[in-house]
Amino acid sequence: MGLCCGMIGLPNVGKTTVFNALVGAGAVAANYPFSTVETNVGIAPVPDPRLDRLVEIFHSKKKTPSTLEVRDIAGLVEGASKGEGLGNQFLAQIREVDALMHVVRCFQNDDVVHVGGEVNPLRDIETIETELMLADVETLDRRKQRVEKKVRSGDPKAAKELAVVQQFIDLLNKGEWLGNRSLTADERVILNECQLLSAKPILFIANAAEGAGEDDPPVKPVKELADQRGARLVILYGQLEAELSTLSAEDRAEYMTEVGLKESGLVRLARVAYELLGLITFFTAGEVESRAWPIRKGLKASEAAGKIHSDMERGFIRAEVYHYDDLVACGSEAKVREKGLFRLEGRDYVIKEGDVVYFRFNV
Repeated sequence: MGLCCGMIGLPNVGKTTVFNALVGAGAVAANYPFSTVETNVGIAPVPDPRLDRLVEIFHSKKKTPSTLEVRDIAGLVEGASKGEGLGNQFLAQIREVDALMHVVRCFQNDDVVHVGGEVNPLRDIETIETELMLADVETLDRRKQRVEKKVRSGDPKAAKELAVVQQFIDLLNKGEWLGNRSLTADERVILNECQLLSAKPILFIANAAEGAGEDDPPVKPVKELADQRGARLVILYGQLEAELSTLSAEDRAEYMTEVGLKESGLVRLARVAYELLGLITFFTAGEVESRAWPIRKGLKASEAAGKIHSDMERGFIRAEVYHYDDLVACGSEAKVREKGLFRLEGRDYVIKEGDVVYFRFNV
């Protein structure tokens, strides 16, 4: 289990280069629009040094990290919601993702054609988001027609639903990104059922020249927009990350030290994506396998057990829990027990970031 993100952006912003750097998939990256004519899907393990340490402590035969699934969607253009470019077939492919990764071109390179003629990050963002909102309006219009029939038939709940649908249509027609709004439970249900693109959490990826920071002229407006939205921004050096992805672990570490990078783009991107979606990681560990499990923050022990297997949630007895930091400090699980840091928790215990858990359950 893991995250699923849809990577969107204009053609020639470096989406496929960034995609290859993250998942090492070797997809084509060419200097012309629509070189990505099929959705590239890659699954990358999310590096977590804590998991490596658990493998050492327990001498685990198998290590299973969390994963990040990335769908590289063909470059969208103005008119995509009406079928321009590669159109609606690609918009449909990102409706089921957990979050959107919007790659924005923040680098100058005369050898790489920009479809807008010049690098202008805010204009590019507006172009993409307008198409997503227009696609959502079409989705909501179809929903509205169905609900109106229910209203005419006397369905008492339909009138309330119709009001919500019309409210969303009006907001989108005004250019308001729905993901910026605080929503009621009823509104959230409708958004989820419609799989609206403009309601998904969004993470901006500034694909920048090596060494660029938040105050770099092309990056700064994207940072300011992300702050206004309460969104997230990750600055990636797409070409550099692509080069790193081809190196061995040892050479990669050496190269990163040379260029002043403390961690790879994948690590930073996964961490920010987890924060965006309100995810935490707990671990199961033992001689057979040590594994990282991403779950929603606030999940109870019985629910977390269900993420491993539904039988574990149904037959839940208790959770045996201690924290990763305590394990490392003590050096072994036996020492954790000796120091009284090993706990027995019931089904309502809320799993914490870094918990190491063993679930007891009836089959």
